[in-house]
Amino acid sequence: MSLKPVLDAFQRTPAVQDLPERLPRRGGALRLGGLPGASGAVLVAWMVESFPQRLLTVVAPTPADAERWLSDLAHLTDAATALYPQREALGEDEPHYEIAGERAETIQALLEGRLRMLVTTARATAERTLLPAALERLGLRLAVGERRAPAEVSRALETMGYHRVHTVTEVAEFSVRGGILDLYGFGMAAPARLEWWGDDITSLRGFDLTTQRSLEELHDITVLPVNTKAMREEAGPAYRRTLLELLPPDTLVLQESSVTDLDEVTRAWNEAEHHLDVARRLGEDVPSRDAIFEAPPQWQSRIGGFPRLLLRDEPADLQFGFFPPDRVDRDLNRLRGLLRSGPPTLILCDNEGQLERMEELLDGPSAAMLAIGALDGGFVMPTLRVLTDHEIFRRARRLRRPRRYREAVPSAATGALTLGDYVVHLEHGIGIYRGIETITAGESTLEVAIVEYEGGDRLNVPLYRLDQLERYRAAGEDGDRPPPRIHRLGGSSWQRVREKTRQAIKQMAAELLELYARRTVTNGYAFPPDTKWQRELESSFLYEDTPDQRRATDEVKRDMEQPLPMDRLLVGDVGYGKTEIAVRAAFKAVQAGKQVAVLVPTTILAEQHGRTFIERLADFPVRIEVLSRFRTAKEQKAVLQRLVGGQIDVVIGTHRLLSKDVVFRDLGLLVVDEEHRFGVKHKERLKALRLSVDVLTLTATPIPRTLHLSLAGLRDLTLIETAPRDRSPILTFVEPWDDALLEEAFAREIDRGGQVFAVHNRIETIDTVAARVQALAPRARVGVA
Repeated sequence: MSLKPVLDAFQRTPAVQDLPERLPRRGGALRLGGLPGASGAVLVAWMVESFPQRLLTVVAPTPADAERWLSDLAHLTDAATALYPQREALGEDEPHYEIAGERAETIQALLEGRLRMLVTTARATAERTLLPAALERLGLRLAVGERRAPAEVSRALETMGYHRVHTVTEVAEFSVRGGILDLYGFGMAAPARLEWWGDDITSLRGFDLTTQRSLEELHDITVLPVNTKAMREEAGPAYRRTLLELLPPDTLVLQESSVTDLDEVTRAWNEAEHHLDVARRLGEDVPSRDAIFEAPPQWQSRIGGFPRLLLRDEPADLQFGFFPPDRVDRDLNRLRGLLRSGPPTLILCDNEGQLERMEELLDGPSAAMLAIGALDGGFVMPTLRVLTDHEIFRRARRLRRPRRYREAVPSAATGALTLGDYVVHLEHGIGIYRGIETITAGESTLEVAIVEYEGGDRLNVPLYRLDQLERYRAAGEDGDRPPPRIHRLGGSSWQRVREKTRQAIKQMAAELLELYARRTVTNGYAFPPDTKWQRELESSFLYEDTPDQRRATDEVKRDMEQPLPMDRLLVGDVGYGKTEIAVRAAFKAVQAGKQVAVLVPTTILAEQHGRTFIERLADFPVRIEVLSRFRTAKEQKAVLQRLVGGQIDVVIGTHRLLSKDVVFRDLGLLVVDEEHRFGVKHKERLKALRLSVDVLTLTATPIPRTLHLSLAGLRDLTLIETAPRDRSPILTFVEPWDDALLEEAFAREIDRGGQVFAVHNRIETIDTVAARVQALAPRARVGVA
């Protein structure tokens, strides 16, 4: 069942029958009342179907509101819809590729008349942009049979802001290899590979970012500029336009609240000048505020020239009379009572798993219709009540937008050597990589990698023996460690290092082989296959699983279903989703009647994991406790009693969990976070536990011993290498204290709606530093910890 019943019931509403006659003309506004929840989005979806010749533009107060509108409309209609997001900062900085690309593609679609609905924010409509001029002057169309020199295309791409790289792995990059050009740009559904014969384009195909293999043939591609830097020098006022200047005059504009929108535009206008002043003090060449923003009075006049529908302004000119549904807050008896009264009810469930669970909870057929669909909020119309499962269960709504631009899966190929890298040769030790050269060997030529050793000696490594060479790696960040000592070619020091390492590995292997041999003959517990609840928990994850997360989840659950004890190492960077996999594994164990222990190195991490587990498992009958020094002795004693009595399903704690007085009734899974931060005695206790229970170890930085065990096959290894969508890269800068620089950094983060942590090393002077931070960030609320 689709959401058609919602639109059908909406169409039968008396106010909807009156609406076409009362639509405002240009410069007029109609205030609409009684449209709670997602009923405003239903109104827009109905209007798109009813007025096929007109563009509808939704102006939301904030980016979060715009995302909500976009998601609701995607579930209600198939009409062509696009988002025009606002810039991340109040200056004219080039935004992140995802935002820059979406802005360019939306403007292009708007100018070509391909859009039916446009969603944006108030601030975005007040921003002046060079995009329309850049699209007209810099946009590139390439087709098979076209005559255009490869060098000319390369120059055009660099002008448009594309980066020339050796191998294309993400958007806004291109590479050239002889008569072949690989390109991945804005406006392209997938990366493309062009081949030339002379100056003629003879072939145009898609290609796979990960394998780099060519795919299906393409006829032509349109490439949009990455940035507008090339237009800055000639950027007079005529080139800078707002989104409102590009809309057709009869565009129907829908605003949630004209008052809130004006407040947002005024705030951005007032703060932009300060933001630009800071940038000028830092030596940046920035345009004036008028070049970036339209002043609030002019913006208000311009948006007021369109026919507008206002949802939240009072008093209403046209009253729909819908109202919010009664809250049931997980109370099934109240929900069943609600279904027996009033109009028929449609309950929207996020996915198939949620729908099955709702059927179970309502005991089969009921007075409610169930459908898969996600709207922001429920509402009651005269002939239909619409409820959402996330409101019934008081859970955050799940907004899923697919990543706009794909990236290549990280692989060894992306870690190519560069000149000056330290490398290790299996037979000769550490040297410096000096590039690839062609040498003459007898009557033939041979390509070799050059490695320089102590004293300037050079070793030629044929490319077919590159398996003996790899980049030197050591613990710590690149900037934190001294360069390694280079070995002498033919010397004995490298052989001594190898022999010492070989003996250490033998000793370690002997100990561990005994442990793992005992594990393989020990009968573990084979957990049963996934239940409906397991599928529902995984489908309720607020974010989109990365491919690595899905693979890791499958591998962990497959191990748990085997009759041998699991010992899997899960390696992934901070924020890559390791904890979510641990939650899923823990829930699988609990459903089988087993207890779970989550071992973490610090008290703060125990509290953080406790909140995460409680929040993720709130909809299910799982009892969770945290055991750390934040708990009093009396509270700890009570937890231990309930643990041995089987009244606790999941216990999360520090090394306190490894104490002798901690006894489980039936431990089935042990999750260890950052094992390398535990001492020798703790690890001996962990060894004993590993003989009988399933163990999942999470780490962002595996120690060499742990990693070696996994690579040698003694422990199972899963790598999570794909960053979640929209995860910003971690950038590190080392700078002397500079008030202007800090003021700029604080301002950018506050504009983004984020938080700033300022770490100071002396408690005695921390309040003085906090006062200085407050002076540099007057808009921020500053707290001291």
